[in-house]
Amino acid sequence: MDIESLNFEHVKSQDLPLPERVAAQISKLIVDRQLTSEDKLPNEFELAAMLNVGRGTIREAVKLLVARNILVIKRGKGTYIAHHPGQIDDPLGFAYYEDQFQLAKDLLEVRLQMEPWVASLAAKKATDEDIENVWATCHLVENDILSGVDHLPNDTKYHISIAKCTHNLVVPKLIPIITYSVGLFGSLNGNSLLAETISGHRTIAEAIASRNAERASQAMYNHIARNREELISIGKHMENPD
Repeated sequence: MDIESLNFEHVKSQDLPLPERVAAQISKLIVDRQLTSEDKLPNEFELAAMLNVGRGTIREAVKLLVARNILVIKRGKGTYIAHHPGQIDDPLGFAYYEDQFQLAKDLLEVRLQMEPWVASLAAKKATDEDIENVWATCHLVENDILSGVDHLPNDTKYHISIAKCTHNLVVPKLIPIITYSVGLFGSLNGNSLLAETISGHRTIAEAIASRNAERASQAMYNHIARNREELISIGKHMENPD
């Protein structure tokens, strides 16, 4: 990386604290240079010289970017770009809700309105490569279920693969709603819907692959609605265990 050739624009908002302005400049470096998780950030001496600030300010700016999952610090190696810059596991703070069961129901209500549209858009915009990825993750979930191992990580990847088919800049920002909901619902329902998961996923994938937006939307709606029905049933059983 030719750090001497970098040319940072003046940050417009002088009202921001200096570490925030420096963090914005470092973020611009990442975007301008199209840096990836394979790239190492210049060390704090180099960054301080480039940005004409003290090393302490660089450290504070790096801390801000680490907290935002834009940078990661690898001990003994240096500071690198995160694998998925800006994506935090729980950016909406769902884990801090006391009533996780109610949260699970509310998340499914939101997904019931959101994901059928996502599936419809996916059917319209998916490339051949996108569809291959949807099928690949679909098969991973099936293999996990049939092998008796935890399928939730790959279940999450399946729904993310559909969201990525939309090629919409905003949809990826909705992914935390999907990922947290999938994990939470899976922890609450146990293994009660494994067969439905396999058939539901296949039906959605087939609709997207056939570029049938209406069928993809309906298949996704049915899949999530079935999950919500199961969750309501679990809730009733918890209230009246006998």
